Amino acid sequence: MKFLLLAFLLVCAGVSLARRVPRYTDIYDSIDIKTIVANRRLLLPYVLCVLGEGKCTAPGRELRSHIKEALETRCAKCTEAQQRGSRLVIAHLINHEPEYWAKLTAKYDPAGKFAKMYERELKEQV
Repeated sequence: MKFLLLAFLLVCAGVSLARRVPRYTDIYDSIDIKTIVANRRLLLPYVLCVLGEGKCTAPGRELRSHIKEALETRCAKCTEAQQRGSRLVIAHLINHEPEYWAKLTAKYDPAGKFAKMYERELKEQV
C-alpha cells in the first residue's frame, strides 16, 4: 500500500513539473501595447532596437533577447499578456508597417518559415 501511495505521489510530482514551462519575465506585462502600436513615434524605437538599428530601452532589450525564440515557438514561454501583445504588434506590422515587417523577418526568419504562418493568421487583423 505504501508503495502505491509513493508511486502515485511521484507520478503527480512528475506531471506537475512537466507542465511547468519556464516563462519570460513578466516585469513589462503592464506596458500598454495598444498605445505604442497606435503611435508610430512610440513604436519605431522598439522596432529599430530589435533590428539593432537604434537605442534600446530596458523593455526593448528584453524583447530583443527573446524575439527569435518567441517567433519560432509561437510564444511558448510568453505570459498571456505577452501572447496577446505579440499578436497585436505582429498584426500591426504586417498590415501597416510592411517594410519593417520585411526587415524583421529577414533578420529573425530569413527562411520565411514562421513569417508566412503569421501573415496567414494575422493579415488584415488589428
